[in-house]
Amino acid sequence: MSRKLRMEYEGAVYHVISRGNYRADVFRDDETKAAFLKCLGEAADKSGWRIHAWCVMSNHYHLCFTTPQPNLVEGMRWLQATFSLRFNRFRGERGHVFQGRYKALPVDPAATGAVCHYLHLNPLRARIVTLAELGDWPWTSLPMLRVARGRPRWFSPEEALGHAGGLDDTPVGRARYLKYLGWLQEDAAGKKSLEFEQMSKGWAVGDKEFKKELMVAHGEMRATARRGDSGPRELSMEHWEEKVAACLAALGKNAADVAAAAKGVGWKVAVAATVRGSTTASNPWLAQRLNMGSPFRLSRLVGECRTNPAAWREELKAIAKCKV
Repeated sequence: MSRKLRMEYEGAVYHVISRGNYRADVFRDDETKAAFLKCLGEAADKSGWRIHAWCVMSNHYHLCFTTPQPNLVEGMRWLQATFSLRFNRFRGERGHVFQGRYKALPVDPAATGAVCHYLHLNPLRARIVTLAELGDWPWTSLPMLRVARGRPRWFSPEEALGHAGGLDDTPVGRARYLKYLGWLQEDAAGKKSLEFEQMSKGWAVGDKEFKKELMVAHGEMRATARRGDSGPRELSMEHWEEKVAACLAALGKNAADVAAAAKGVGWKVAVAATVRGSTTASNPWLAQRLNMGSPFRLSRLVGECRTNPAAWREELKAIAKCKV
């Protein structure tokens, strides 16, 4: 039986849930939780996602984010594969880290804030923390929401604040949001009105009209896939190509240079490192596009460039000047 087609479209909001294989405690220590959040930030930067909220528990995680481009599958593939590779390498283990497919529920944009509240209250519902401790528990997005300084560009708390009564992203608004969560946790009618019990169930989060619209759109997507029309994967590859072209232009290089230059020449490594750092482009695709030979060699060179960029300083500086 073929897998169900993921619903991907511009501006889609998702509640994503993924569990450890056999419900194992993948995130049993703080170091592993921190490593996952680092991976999440990299995935958001590469994919252009706007992350609204997250919660990392011992054996699973929740995310709520918007995909300005239809790249849920591409971004999640990178996130889970990269974290699994790092996890297994660090632990000296092999095999699957996560259990089957992640669950991705499309969310009605109007319900985005409610999903954020649900995620922020998750450790309180699980009795991991008290209400007094909730705002400082480091494995949800709540501490980042409370302190504006140093936030990454991909974090977007406005949806949670706005849904909690039109709160502003100010010290006063953020303090009121924490009080709102305390009220919501104690108010069964409030949670019922936001349909908390449905946040992780079914196939979408939203009212009947939203789900009806999704069903119509999903039918159209299935028809598109059957016809073999261009889909999200092709759109992602177009984005990769645009990045490569911009990098080459910044360096004054063209297709003839790509074909003629040595496989490991410095400017090719700089281009590969830049594109890998800002998109979900794969090593095989880049190795072929830049005529760099083995994907494994490309991966090694990109790793060296990131660890010790001095050898590629001039090339990287030229690319950065053009704001690629």
